[in-house]
Amino acid sequence: MVLGIVELAFVCVARPASLLPAARPAVARALARLVAVERARFARWLGHETTGEAGYAFLAARAALGVLGGYACASSLFLAGLLLLGGSWNLAWGESEQVPVNLPGVKVITSSGMLGLTSGLVMLALTAFVILAVGRIERRLAARFLGPDPHERMRRRIAELTATRSGIVKAVDDERRRIERDLHDGVQQRGVALAMLLGRARHSPDHGKTAELVAQAYAESRQLLDELRTVAWSIYPTALDELGLRAALAGVAERSSVPVTMHYGLADRPVSEIETALYFVAREAITNAIKHAGAHDILVVLSEDERMVTVAIEDDGKGGADPSGSGLSGLTRRVLALDGRFTVDSPPGGPTKIVAMLPKAAPCG
Repeated sequence: MVLGIVELAFVCVARPASLLPAARPAVARALARLVAVERARFARWLGHETTGEAGYAFLAARAALGVLGGYACASSLFLAGLLLLGGSWNLAWGESEQVPVNLPGVKVITSSGMLGLTSGLVMLALTAFVILAVGRIERRLAARFLGPDPHERMRRRIAELTATRSGIVKAVDDERRRIERDLHDGVQQRGVALAMLLGRARHSPDHGKTAELVAQAYAESRQLLDELRTVAWSIYPTALDELGLRAALAGVAERSSVPVTMHYGLADRPVSEIETALYFVAREAITNAIKHAGAHDILVVLSEDERMVTVAIEDDGKGGADPSGSGLSGLTRRVLALDGRFTVDSPPGGPTKIVAMLPKAAPCG
């Protein structure tokens, strides 16, 4: 109400003053400050974030609502206080009188004290209703004057989908390059070594040397199989589809060279796209903590609320993780493509905390 009075006075004075060229800069600055105050109030008390521009029409509407709504709330609250105080006084000092209350088909006789208390409670309930109604109207005003219109929302949504689509294409290309590097540097080199050992064993005239080379080839083949399993697991673990996210992350924790503590707080399995994204976020964060941060302990927490599923990975490493790096930027694109939020908090010296919040239902487009 107080802010509404200030805004009403400002509109009455500033609108005529803006006709003077010399006064326009000061008026514009004052207008911007008042709108900024309203933005902060909407965000703090109503949880309504605004981005649009506003002018005198918004301030006039907000001032009228603030003055009228504030007066209605203050007067009803004052009346409720009088009724409650008067009723309590009458009951405490025995000064209540019998009062007949005639309702349709019902006649009730009560005391003036009880009638005052009842009326006061009803007025309090009406005051709460008025406060909620004013808040709802203010949200509508914010959406009308400060929020983006439907065309702007559609334009932003199209731009967001275009950006995330391009990001997914780039992420897929990066993943293909990573797989190619793993195959070339690991599996292919093992295969070449195995072929060379078998070739030497084939042409060796010394049976003892041949047996030794075959034994080395056998050991190399076992390592080759391990490399293949690691590459296949890094592409997509079959346990994720067969056993679910908990089992897949448990496998990541078992393979980790540092202790990984996991708190799994999901009641049901997420949909496939969300479950896959949660898995890869956790796995990549654990891998980065081991390879780059020198972590000695890693904590993974999965939680959910009515709309979102959250995975948070925290390590005690040296920090300084770069969100624009290839690994984290790929995770960011994956999460954004599912209408999620991805944050990295990694000050130098640590600790590092990576959080991904994803909707329970995958977006339709």
